[in-house]
Amino acid sequence: MPKIKVLIVDDQELILESLNIVLEMEDDIEVVGLAKNGEEAIDYCEKSQPDIILMDINMPIMNGVVATEKIKPRFPLAKIIILTSYKEVEYVLAALSHGAEGYLLKAIHPKNLIAGIRVVHNGGTLISPEMADKMIKSMLKSGISSTVDTNNEFGLSAREVQVLHKLALGLRNQDIAKALFLSEGTVKNYISNIYSKLNVKGRREAAYKARETGIIDP
Repeated sequence: MPKIKVLIVDDQELILESLNIVLEMEDDIEVVGLAKNGEEAIDYCEKSQPDIILMDINMPIMNGVVATEKIKPRFPLAKIIILTSYKEVEYVLAALSHGAEGYLLKAIHPKNLIAGIRVVHNGGTLISPEMADKMIKSMLKSGISSTVDTNNEFGLSAREVQVLHKLALGLRNQDIAKALFLSEGTVKNYISNIYSKLNVKGRREAAYKARETGIIDP
């Protein structure tokens, strides 16, 4: 029976090595790579075609949310489990929205981590009742806000309003991407949609129109 190929992605050496030791003790699991950021994770995906990726959120160069967004379309068979050391719903929700199969807290018992890997490998997902509750509340909240936002006369979505708000504050594309856990390419797409809907040609004009029409606070 083929082993489950696992890629571990975390910028902390200690966590990488600890997880590696724990997983290598299992007969049905093979660790195919240890990556320290999202870019390295993409390289390992090309070389090793992992079945499961244990993905940290906060990493230098490329964080786990952006890495998930980039990996999923290119390697659809790879299943991603987000590793997080805190229960911040926004990060996990962002990763899940890009196709991650679930999340685990880093403080989890090794036995439960291994069980989680097997569950996801067999087609399951890992979302705690607590996170499911937060997700529902967050979706309801964003549903309400997106209704309000799309009621603006230009038909901007909730996400486009968020991008527009950051743009009006003078943030560069890469800063907007970091703030909203998106890739720069996605931010560029949002900005071109915003320009088109507002019928403007640049940032200054977009910011001025957004304030004048009350989409964002003056």
